[in-house]
Amino acid sequence: MAYTVRRKGCPLGAVETWIFDLDNTLYPASCGLFPKVQARMNEYICSRLGLSMDAAQALRAQYFRDHGTTMHGLVAVHQIDPHEFMAFVHDVDLECVPANPELVTALHGLSGRKLVYTNGSVPHAQNLLKHLGISDYFDDIFDIVASDFAPKPAMAALRLFVDRYGVRPEGALMVEDMAKNLAPAAKLGMTTAWIRTGVEWAAIPPDADYINYVVDDLAGFLAAAAAEGLRQ
Repeated sequence: MAYTVRRKGCPLGAVETWIFDLDNTLYPASCGLFPKVQARMNEYICSRLGLSMDAAQALRAQYFRDHGTTMHGLVAVHQIDPHEFMAFVHDVDLECVPANPELVTALHGLSGRKLVYTNGSVPHAQNLLKHLGISDYFDDIFDIVASDFAPKPAMAALRLFVDRYGVRPEGALMVEDMAKNLAPAAKLGMTTAWIRTGVEWAAIPPDADYINYVVDDLAGFLAAAAAEGLRQ
């Protein structure tokens, strides 16, 4: 099965705006790209703060837990240049990210606006979308700079996103690999779809009641939505 339903939301065929996270969502977490980005974060912290690799790795994880993103913690505590940080950590080889012709086909048949909403940068998103061959299917990219450097799941950042694009929450569906990032979307009235990756820190909290769909195959999920749209 491509997905399972946990609770009812906007019918898939009636979604007006599709909101996609980027990393570990539009490509599989199993390909190992994000660990490469994390390794670059460790290198940056070592160089910038003069720490050992072990200390840098521990600080990266701590800031991720405490501040939502490692970068947010580094900016808040050490006043690093966020643009410099993003350029450094996203300088990675994308060859490990596999082609996904099924995803290309599914996006081609999917009606409605398609937006990327990422805690990363626009250049990183552009590089990945181009690598995957899906750039033409997305209307825009909303990144951490556009959110005034407030990372997901900050409600203020989501409201900026909604206001910028005139999103009607009741007609929107948000796709994410990090379950906690979907809580504000559900609070606004959006339908939510969580990508199951097997990554522990991205899993659904035990008390979460804000997930509509649990997705194991994004291309299959979107293909089903496209087919439902054609039937309406």
